[in-house]
Amino acid sequence: MPHRQIITAPNIIIVLTIFGYFIQTSIPNGSLWMGLNIFFLQNHLYYQVISTMFAHGGVEHLLMNMLVLWQIGNLLNHYIGTFRFLILYFIGGILTSIGTLGYMYYFNQWANVIGASGAISVLIGYMALKDKSQRSGLLVWIFLISFIPLFLGMPVAWYAHCIGFIIGWIIGYLI
Repeated sequence: MPHRQIITAPNIIIVLTIFGYFIQTSIPNGSLWMGLNIFFLQNHLYYQVISTMFAHGGVEHLLMNMLVLWQIGNLLNHYIGTFRFLILYFIGGILTSIGTLGYMYYFNQWANVIGASGAISVLIGYMALKDKSQRSGLLVWIFLISFIPLFLGMPVAWYAHCIGFIIGWIIGYLI
């Protein structure tokens, strides 16, 4: 029976994200300070392009994102290695945050964007490029997590998911 690693980059990110969520919920207005929002520009809170990946809209949101990160992240980490995985997740997540800021600024539709799903969408976009047999399923997955919640009246930053997917696809060409 093959040995499975417990200490992997995605699992460490999951622990750090859970810790980040506890920080977010422990400080007054933690979602606003850690989320990606207009304060980025007004108060020069540049750290938000990273902190938004560690903030979540509740325990359910956190658990859903961490389950997907655990599943997809560990598969991808095994396939591309720890260093490339970390580059993909964090550089992709930061680029997704910047793209999300650009979207909100251009359309003047400011929100408080929180969650790891933009960075996770980068992973999904990368996988969709690299694994043609999974491509259609991954495209459906992005559609479902981006637009079904909207139809159900739930707030979701669908544009962050789509931007992340595209960034993951592009990074796939580069690494």
